[in-house]
Amino acid sequence: MTRRRLPTPDERRLWRIAMRDAEPMPGRQVEAEAEPLATMAELVEEPVATSLAPPPTPRQHPSPPRPARHSQPPLTPGSTANIDRRTGDRFRRGELEIDGRIDLHGMTQAQAHTALASFVHRAWNEGRRCVLVITGKGSFGSLGVLRQATPRWLGDPALRPMVLAIQPAQPRDGGDGALYVLIKRRRDRKD
Repeated sequence: MTRRRLPTPDERRLWRIAMRDAEPMPGRQVEAEAEPLATMAELVEEPVATSLAPPPTPRQHPSPPRPARHSQPPLTPGSTANIDRRTGDRFRRGELEIDGRIDLHGMTQAQAHTALASFVHRAWNEGRRCVLVITGKGSFGSLGVLRQATPRWLGDPALRPMVLAIQPAQPRDGGDGALYVLIKRRRDRKD
């Protein structure tokens, strides 16, 4: 097993910028800032640190589909408005082959959101069709935080162009504590 390397100061700074509006969980301390955080305008002006890898070329990893000019319908669990009836029925019954799965148990909201976004992007880039996202049911009768947040995250503008539909999983795949996510097919654009 390899040891996980510690984040560089630039990576820690970027993380603080990304999470500056997030509220800490009860009982958690916020890390004290060593230096004031830059605004987004300053970040655009400032070159990215050389320790970060260069962005992949478009041929290696195509960008996610652009949102259509008209707004996309909201992503609601159980809605199959964007897919044909036969696929919708198979999706709802859990009969589509699961091409990948991610378990968000034990993660904080920030960790789960990042992991989910990375997972959906990777699944879309790899041409996976149906994936399973395990959120957990929550504890002691309460609706789980991740269970409530995951459909909202999948409907965000960053992920929505890659997601066709979401559906609560069948009991054999996790029931109320999991979601089937139908990923759009990747269409390589010719620019």
